[in-house]
Amino acid sequence: MDEFPDWFIESFADYWQSMGSSRIEGRIAGYLMASEATEGVSAEELAKAVGASRGSVSTYTRSLIAAGFVRLVRRPDDRAHYYVMDEDVWAGFLDKEQQYLRGQRALAARALARTTPGGPAHERIRNMRDYLGWLLEVQQLPDAWRRYKAERDAGEH
Repeated sequence: MDEFPDWFIESFADYWQSMGSSRIEGRIAGYLMASEATEGVSAEELAKAVGASRGSVSTYTRSLIAAGFVRLVRRPDDRAHYYVMDEDVWAGFLDKEQQYLRGQRALAARALARTTPGGPAHERIRNMRDYLGWLLEVQQLPDAWRRYKAERDAGEH
């Protein structure tokens, strides 16, 4: 019996939960990451595999979709929902993270105009705006990841 999938799913869920997220959500993400299914996994299969209700699977897969970890796919002539994790899920995560950082920075910029200059709220929100701007400026993670992957893949052939 191959212990890899079960071990990986549980270990992934442990890390996921340690960051404040739901263990079931972590088990779903771990299951999809370790899955060999090429056309997606049904909600029913996910529920059975991770020991959760279909309602929980629906809730947590929506959260994973919003975070860029999972995509919902359809099969021809099939009304069921299927979930897939992209081969490079981390690039999708980085893209979503960048969108989040830009949105939060824009919120901070709008909020800053409504605070009292020099006040505690002004300083916190100014630091928020500038920190998020700094992250966006210095990280450039999505592009760096794509370059790294291209170099890695070129070296394997």
